[in-house]
Amino acid sequence: MSSRRTWVFAGALAATTLAASAAAAFPHVVREGETLAQIAERTYGRVQMEQVLVAANALDAGAGVPIMPGLRLEVPALGHHRVTAGETWAILAERLLGAADRSDVLALSNDTMPWIEPTDGQEIIVPYNLRYVVGQHDTLLTIAYRFLGKRDNAWMLHKYNHFKKDTLRRGMVILVPLTDLPLTAEGKAEAASAGALVRSEGAGRAREAQRRVDAELPQLASDVRSGRYIDAVARASRLLGYGDLARMQIATLHRHLLEAYVALDATGLAETACAAWREHDPTARLDPIELSPKIVRACTSFTEQHLRLPPPDPAPTEPADAGGAR
Repeated sequence: MSSRRTWVFAGALAATTLAASAAAAFPHVVREGETLAQIAERTYGRVQMEQVLVAANALDAGAGVPIMPGLRLEVPALGHHRVTAGETWAILAERLLGAADRSDVLALSNDTMPWIEPTDGQEIIVPYNLRYVVGQHDTLLTIAYRFLGKRDNAWMLHKYNHFKKDTLRRGMVILVPLTDLPLTAEGKAEAASAGALVRSEGAGRAREAQRRVDAELPQLASDVRSGRYIDAVARASRLLGYGDLARMQIATLHRHLLEAYVALDATGLAETACAAWREHDPTARLDPIELSPKIVRACTSFTEQHLRLPPPDPAPTEPADAGGAR
């Protein structure tokens, strides 16, 4: 097999691999009768976390903190990141927290020292940057105690916000890196559900991807019919990489990949493409009139390999009579 074929096949596998990452906050739409205290207790297991919701949503912390049904709140939560080779605390801090000199806070948040760099594959937590508006009697000490648990952490706020002096003014906005945000089981379930809501707000991207695939499917079919199998594999793999496609679109792409891989004698990839085609199109049939014998063989081989049952146990035999025949 040529090096170009190998490159295309590797790209085909990579293009269909998707990665997910955790969000650092999620939305909650207030329901009838809910209070911030109830939301805090249900989400974090602690009523005291109401103050975090107040600050994160710039609500007036006056009597009762009134909220109304339909109000959309941001619920702070930790982010997570899987470290890749070459990433340092400084690089990660600049990318995830906005400034390289916040690397000390990022390292300490992950129970290590700033001079011990993260390792490849390590998953780290990313603090939530709480935007806090300074009140009339606030100091770094009181803010550190309220949100970070100890007055001793005032140094962290000083460095994190690049203060030249310790003096705060009313109305000043500072960032507080929160790490103590454990979610309850109910909070985690809501975060997962809210993730679907956030993705739906990007509606239009999936439709655009699907329209682009529809526009290129005729050219893909032409590539296969004309024997341009390498081009067909590259095109189909790129289209699969768009993601958010309709099931029948995915089935059609894998059906074309199946034919191209068979023609290129890439048996293993052909078997995988056939499985994906039939998975996404339950009506797909291995009709020997419509499909070539090689295509049918590739699909049949995959099915046999994955449905093969272990051989039955041999029938038990009676032990030989130690005393011989009588």
